[in-house]
Amino acid sequence: MSTILDKSQVVGEQKGAYVRNMFARIAPRYDLLNSLLSLRIHHYWREVAAKEAKLQQGDSALDVCTGTADLAIRLAKEVGTDGAVVGVDFCLPMLQLGYTKVRKSAHHRSTTLVLGDALALPFAANRFRAVTVAFGIRNVVDIRKAFAEMWRVLKPGGRVVCLEFSHPRREPFGSIYNLYFHHLLPFIGGLLSHQDAYTYLPTSVRYFPEREQLAQMMREVGFVEVTWRELTSGIVCIHSGVKP
Repeated sequence: MSTILDKSQVVGEQKGAYVRNMFARIAPRYDLLNSLLSLRIHHYWREVAAKEAKLQQGDSALDVCTGTADLAIRLAKEVGTDGAVVGVDFCLPMLQLGYTKVRKSAHHRSTTLVLGDALALPFAANRFRAVTVAFGIRNVVDIRKAFAEMWRVLKPGGRVVCLEFSHPRREPFGSIYNLYFHHLLPFIGGLLSHQDAYTYLPTSVRYFPEREQLAQMMREVGFVEVTWRELTSGIVCIHSGVKP
């Protein structure tokens, strides 16, 4: 049976504390379950997101809500040894696991992890050539404010890339996927980790803005050339925009 979540844990003022504590609890098995529950497709999604950032050797990039740093490590490959990637997250246990992975990566010298909040990024304005967020914007308390912070720290001409779960719209795939996502996934997650965390996941996606709404939020904080595209039949979407 799925755990019942209070709506405030998904969209209200209590959300920040709930999400931080939840990720702290599931951190030890987070990477294992990511690969198991997505059949390792999440690596492909991050690969596409990294390419969408359109980084070059020597550039600087920020990965917001970096978690265990998978996307930050992938971005470091794009910028090379002369570039710099910073991953920021507000959950220390996740960052600690990410730090272990960064140390073992080929581009560890150009990758730094920082404890910080997406709603108050601890960086100067106009610092990064690209800002990415993968499966994290859904977890912030104020999506517009998070995008405004990303806009602030981007250099003019810089690009934001947002990778997030979405609602598949094509039938019958959408109905089949929803059965898995809302019922089987929480069951498996509960067996291997904490059930409330894997009940939170589909519930948070249910409350998350649709593709067009998210694109409009990005425009409202100042991004231009805002586009989005579906991956894997609409399981996830990549939104991108440019700071003029």
